[in-house]
Amino acid sequence: MKSKALILIAVLGAIATSHAEIKMPSIFGHRMVLQRDMQTPIWGTADPGEEVIVEIGEQRHQTQADAQGAWKVLLTPMPAGGPYLLKVKGKNTLTFNDVLMGDIWICAGQSNMQWPVMYSKNAPLEIATANYPEIRLLTFPVQGRQEPQIYFKETWQACTPRSAKAFSGVGYFFGRDIHKATNVPIGLVDISWGSSAIESWIDRETLEATGVSDEYIATKEKRAAEYTDEEHAKRVAEYRTNMEEWKQTKSGQRPEPPKDPRYNQYRPANIYNGMLYGAIGYGIKGAIWYQGESNARNAEAYHTLFPTMIEMMREDWDQGDFPFYWVQLTSFRFQPKEPGNDSWARLREAQTMTLDKLPNVGQAVTLDAGEVYTIHPEDKQTVAHRLARLALAKDYGFNEIPCESPRFKSMEIQGSKALLTFDHVDKGLHAYDSKEVKGFAIAGEDMNFVWADAKVTGKDSIEVWSDSIKAPVAVRYAWAQNPDANVRDRNSLLLTPFRTDD
Repeated sequence: MKSKALILIAVLGAIATSHAEIKMPSIFGHRMVLQRDMQTPIWGTADPGEEVIVEIGEQRHQTQADAQGAWKVLLTPMPAGGPYLLKVKGKNTLTFNDVLMGDIWICAGQSNMQWPVMYSKNAPLEIATANYPEIRLLTFPVQGRQEPQIYFKETWQACTPRSAKAFSGVGYFFGRDIHKATNVPIGLVDISWGSSAIESWIDRETLEATGVSDEYIATKEKRAAEYTDEEHAKRVAEYRTNMEEWKQTKSGQRPEPPKDPRYNQYRPANIYNGMLYGAIGYGIKGAIWYQGESNARNAEAYHTLFPTMIEMMREDWDQGDFPFYWVQLTSFRFQPKEPGNDSWARLREAQTMTLDKLPNVGQAVTLDAGEVYTIHPEDKQTVAHRLARLALAKDYGFNEIPCESPRFKSMEIQGSKALLTFDHVDKGLHAYDSKEVKGFAIAGEDMNFVWADAKVTGKDSIEVWSDSIKAPVAVRYAWAQNPDANVRDRNSLLLTPFRTDD
């Protein structure tokens, strides 16, 4: 384990010194779900040397707090079921009621993961039907810190119309699909923060080791060091004045409250310490992720940062290469008149290339779920369904469910045409919503791309050409922030955006 494991011991030790009673991180609570079929860790603090007993069902585990006051036990694997009573006894007793054994999924990312059910498509119907007593929901507080945080006020809730309303739409719809297909209790842990940069999700030691964010780190740290409470108070006062004026006139853009650069969602490691840290080590089935918009301006660094973050999380959790599935950025803004080299396309490419770098990962391609005028499209159901297909097929034995979008495999130049072949094709490629195959651009040796004609020539092949390009060397597909592209497999999974050049 990395040296940051020592930080946890120090944190727990400091807590144990100041509290002469058993205490546990806030992720443990009434109505929680514990991970089934694994040696689920249960941990906390007590007086150094204090005897601690953990009981659940027929199990009884005994341990002793170490010299720093930290203790931990591993439950014997239990099947899905419950409810159970979990007791943790020492000089005092902690009792957790209505505990289920099931599958835990971390739901992490920026605003499109944070976006609640009540603002999603068909919200009134979705809220009214959100009665699933064996789905449990926990939303972490939004806070950025440079020191690890493990305590908060938020609690686990059974899924009801009231609790689901403000919960992550993608998270809830994903968990609902899994629960309905498996009848297994599901715990959903929402750890998301709108507009957050991936640099904030990675611990400082790991981020610095990548070498791709040195300038970013220096800029953010300089700003945090220069910022004062007095400056923040001044900015808050200005915001309140501007807000009062805006309420009266409703003229112009609504003022936004100031972000303290010491505690915001951009400072390196702020979310890692302030939010993610409070879940690390809790038994989980896997994680889903929806983030990237805030990093599109430096998509090249994302090639390194994204797989690094996944590896960091897996190492921290110490539960092997648990499933990690993400949403590729959807479409946004107007469709381009001419081919270009868009930053969102490059960010999507970084996401896609991570599929080849790490095991047990998957990507949901969602270009058809975006909207022109908002970066927060309402259709969170399509996004969640595609994530659920990945989990059901790869982790729950539903092998008959196609889950991977077709991906570019190879290109062969045949005269003035390019013949493309693709992997992960199930039923066959076709153009949807139009007889015309859309979304391709082609270039000759000068690399000036023009819109191309295209034709599906087989189950897994497409021919691409342009009368203005006599000797093509490169092809791109859906290479724009909001591409006019319409190729998918007949199982409704979209062709993954790609380029043959680099």
